Amino acid sequence: MGNRFQVLDRFADGAQYIGGEIRPGGSGTVQAIVDPASGDTVHRYATAGPADVDAAVAAARAALPGWAGATPAERSDALHRLAAVLAERAGDFARVESLQCGKPIKLCNEFDVPGTVDNAAFFAGAARQLQGRSAGEYSGDHTSYVRREPIGVIGSIAPWNYPLQMAGWKILPAIAAGNTVVLKPAEITPLTSVMFARAATEAGLPPGVVNVVSGTGRAAGEHLVGHPDVAMVSFTGSTAVGKRVAALATDSVKRLHLELGGKAPFVVFDDADPEAAIQGAVAGALINSGQDCTAATRVYVQRPLYRRILEGIADTMAGVRLGDPFDPATDLGPLVSEAHRDRVAGFVERARSHATVVTGGRAPCEQGAYYLPTLIADAAQRSEIVQAEIFGPVLVILPFDTDDEGIALANDTPYGLAASAWTRDVYRANRATREIAAGCVWINDHIPIISEMPHGGYRASGYGKDMSMYSFEEYTQVKHVMFDNTAVARKDWHRTVFGDR
Repeated sequence: MGNRFQVLDRFADGAQYIGGEIRPGGSGTVQAIVDPASGDTVHRYATAGPADVDAAVAAARAALPGWAGATPAERSDALHRLAAVLAERAGDFARVESLQCGKPIKLCNEFDVPGTVDNAAFFAGAARQLQGRSAGEYSGDHTSYVRREPIGVIGSIAPWNYPLQMAGWKILPAIAAGNTVVLKPAEITPLTSVMFARAATEAGLPPGVVNVVSGTGRAAGEHLVGHPDVAMVSFTGSTAVGKRVAALATDSVKRLHLELGGKAPFVVFDDADPEAAIQGAVAGALINSGQDCTAATRVYVQRPLYRRILEGIADTMAGVRLGDPFDPATDLGPLVSEAHRDRVAGFVERARSHATVVTGGRAPCEQGAYYLPTLIADAAQRSEIVQAEIFGPVLVILPFDTDDEGIALANDTPYGLAASAWTRDVYRANRATREIAAGCVWINDHIPIISEMPHGGYRASGYGKDMSMYSFEEYTQVKHVMFDNTAVARKDWHRTVFGDR
């Protein structure tokens, strides 16, 4: 397939964006960016080390007073301009995202890029809604009100599955609220994050408001999390790494936002539309080659529909078109790397001893990190294939009998990020939304997200929200301001410290 989009010239000066300028990293190591569809190295860059993180945090800290002091209207205008720049360059962003991740170009064109543009437009509006509670005389003798203020320099760490969208999810609410940001993208997919930061500068955001350090978690990420001038850390990634981030952030008492792993259940009751459930399960399981923390991973089907749903999913998966991500007809691209493909394949191989691979279960070709859409049946609820986050195009299907059992099975993993329930019965639907422990529960659909609504989990899936006004508030700190209204020098309450009435 070859290198279908030239990136060498754009990133010839490096993949770090600090203080409004692209520059090389100073770690002394070089990272290859590999096209997972072909295995070709398309770019190499010098990675960030601790000194680069220090420089980026210093740039963010220097930019903070001016940006935090800008009016909400000024920040809003800058974000509207950023949305326009992103929209103008949508084609470039889509091609680079497809190249570094292996995403089908239609996914980039129809989901990743427009979603990021919409997020920028949403937070441009949110920037003018930085409000606290209205003033009131709650004590009788004082007027109180609440201010929402920026937190400071935000250290954000984003994963490799949605590099552009995650850059937006991390950066946009933070800067809308008046903070400045240092983002560390995944070292294997940093390019669109750097493009995003450059677009911010070109849209008129002051240098240092948005910075990107591209490097490994050990060399750059941990230094960013522990940096004394970073006031808050926002991390999206696996639960295991999230625990490490939490430990480092807690040591220096930083505000923390964690969006971690998922193992989303897909519960099909016996009155559901079977064709809708079949289509929804395949789409929900295979979006982004299953590399999505909210992807459908566990399909629980009430027994009267079980065989029909199983056969329908298998047949639909067999018709999914794997191919060159740059071909608009391609439905499913490769996984992000051959190493990750081998990890996914390992889960399936270990499951063969106790479960049935109904369809898929292998790499279809030697070239590229492809893996066939895979459906697994007859697994035990406590087995690894049901409990662990696989992060690939692998779906497990299990039957259940009663509604109680279906909801209990849905809740029977450590995670709680997203779920869906499929039924025509409004009472069943309402029960599912109440009792399934997840940050998002879809009814008769799975996966859609919108800028106006929050994204975040329960339990081992972390805490805090991306997108929406809830996310915007995550990046503010609340200050209570209280004015005395009496003009009396000696207050009645002073007697508790000295004197009598």
